[in-house]
Amino acid sequence: AAIGCPLGAIVKSLVFRVDDEVVVALVSGANSLDEPALARAAGGEGAARVDAATVREATGFPVGGVPPFGHRTELRVFVDEDLLAFDRVFAAAGNPATTFGVAPADLVAATGGVVATLARR
Repeated sequence: AAIGCPLGAIVKSLVFRVDDEVVVALVSGANSLDEPALARAAGGEGAARVDAATVREATGFPVGGVPPFGHRTELRVFVDEDLLAFDRVFAAAGNPATTFGVAPADLVAATGGVVATLARR
C-alpha cells in the first residue's frame, strides 16, 4: 500500500542454500516460495533458508533490504515467473525502507536470472 502497487508486484529477495550453494530467489510478494521447486531450478537436491548472518555475508545487505543484484559475492538468481505478469515490479534497494521500480524483463536481464516456476501452489 505504501508504494501504491499490487502485492504481487513486490519482489521478495529470498536467500537460500541449495545443496552447498547460496542462491537468491526473487519471488512475487503474493507468493510463498516452493523450496523443492527452487532446488529443481538450481539443479540441486534440496533448498533451505539461511540465517541472517549468511544473508549479510553473501549479499552485503541485511534481511529485508536485499536487492536483486549488486551482491557482495556472485550469486545465481532465480526469478519467479509470476513477476513477469506485471508492467513494473518493486524491489528492495539495500535497506528495508527503500525500493525501486523496474520492468520485469529488465530485472531478469540485470540479474542474469533464470525464470522458473517458484510459487507454492
